[in-house]
Amino acid sequence: MSASPANQPASIGGAEAGTAPARAPLVLATLIVVAAVANLNLSVANVALPTIGKAFDSSQTALNLIAVGFSLGLAASVLYLGAVGDRYGRKMMVVVGLVLSIPASLLAAYAPTDGVLAVARIFGGVAAGMVYPTTLALIAALWTGPPRTRAIALWSALGGAIASLGPMASGFLLERFWWGSVFLITLPLAVLALLMAWFLVPAHAHESTDAVDNLGGVLSVVLVASLVLAIDFAPVPGRGTLVVGLAVLALAATVAFLLRQQRAPNPLYDLTIARRRIFWVAACAGIIVFGSLMGSMFISQQYLQNVLGYTTLQAGTAFLPAVVLMVLVAPRSAKLVEARGARTTLLIGYVFLMAAFLWMFFVWGEGSPYWAVAVAYAFIGVGVGFAGTPASHSLTGAVPVNRAGMASGTADLQRDLGGAIMQSVFGALLTAGYASAFGAAIANNPQGQAVSASVQSALTKSFASAQQIAEQYPSYADQITAAAKQSFLQGDDWAYAAGAVAILLGAVLVFFMFPRRQRERELLAAYQAQGARPRRAGAPESSAEGAPAD
Repeated sequence: MSASPANQPASIGGAEAGTAPARAPLVLATLIVVAAVANLNLSVANVALPTIGKAFDSSQTALNLIAVGFSLGLAASVLYLGAVGDRYGRKMMVVVGLVLSIPASLLAAYAPTDGVLAVARIFGGVAAGMVYPTTLALIAALWTGPPRTRAIALWSALGGAIASLGPMASGFLLERFWWGSVFLITLPLAVLALLMAWFLVPAHAHESTDAVDNLGGVLSVVLVASLVLAIDFAPVPGRGTLVVGLAVLALAATVAFLLRQQRAPNPLYDLTIARRRIFWVAACAGIIVFGSLMGSMFISQQYLQNVLGYTTLQAGTAFLPAVVLMVLVAPRSAKLVEARGARTTLLIGYVFLMAAFLWMFFVWGEGSPYWAVAVAYAFIGVGVGFAGTPASHSLTGAVPVNRAGMASGTADLQRDLGGAIMQSVFGALLTAGYASAFGAAIANNPQGQAVSASVQSALTKSFASAQQIAEQYPSYADQITAAAKQSFLQGDDWAYAAGAVAILLGAVLVFFMFPRRQRERELLAAYQAQGARPRRAGAPESSAEGAPAD
């Protein structure tokens, strides 16, 4: 089922007004609710990490894996599952993914060990990989023109806002129930989303009839999973061999994937499309934008609880400025994309994100008042609100509608691979910085020689472990806690500095490589015309379609 005949393109003042499906508001609301299941699951663990760490005496690496597990499962699967949805039905993928999300949440909530919890998070991410890419693919298939831009803006802003509400909801539950309750938040929402999707989402929307590249799909899963895990285990002592093995596997899978995509009759990831500047620059820009959002949430939620002493509810509620501003800014972002182009809108978002990370690096400390916390979160909300829409809009505009799964899968990789990589990098730097600072504090302490190797190992493992040691040695509790806070601050400064560098590199990439507004209009119009008629077998993109390969 495609757009209603009553909503075919209309010309207003010589410009195409765009199309929307029948019952467009209800369909869009359904897709946003469906995406909300994945968005909430993505963020609910962050506030619970200190509590989980105490419950299982987890290392910082284990906490990093729990935090990144959902993103890992989602990022590793979205390209493959997006292509499966393109071929076999996007509605079917939504329904199956929502059904599987229920046992994944139950397993996480009642996990007996932190290892089982990490596995449950990865399983939940794979279930979300069926759901989340399909929502944007359906928007790309059912809307065109400015209505599509507005739909993407609402989908992006509300998705980010709902993900950001996860910490607040988690904090509320953690003050009343056990740590596992945070993973049950999405169960009633998943049931509601399942009912809405069953009755309101069109059964078919420009699906492809081409076979799925299953080998390419498997290689994409191996590539992303090994890359993220290599980053996550990099700072762990004694895991050098594992990290090198994972890095070699990621490199080999990358080479094999690229070779496969060049030779496959129906590639999972069309490299001709991926080479378009509008596509690949937007993809890289989005990875940094959404990775910054998830990475800053991951580190800052621990900072608020470990250093500032916030309760779980206070820490979750503290993020509200980002939530509110993301929702308020997104509609203005959509208008700015239409008026000034994606390049300008992306750069404005980057300015605010850079301000956020510089503020966290220079202003946040051991006694920061809430207004200082709120300013950083406000910058994040405005930055993601401006940059999220053009990052997703450019991807969908550069891809034919029957390959919408490629665009939506890449858009999801922006969020999930970006989140997984940035959380892993930030977590690795936090772990290394914390251990380095605490080790130096012990070495410089006159009584440091009396600290046994086992106690020193526990103190440098994580903040939660140091707190447990403080409880065992109450006469030294204040000293241990003070040292742990100072060590954590050094570790999170390393993470914030890395975030600022990533944002700077992304801004430089967008400024020099993304087409300016007029050129962007020409390219998007050519790509839309290209997708509307068949391509001659063996013909290059530019000659076959009259569209410039840019």
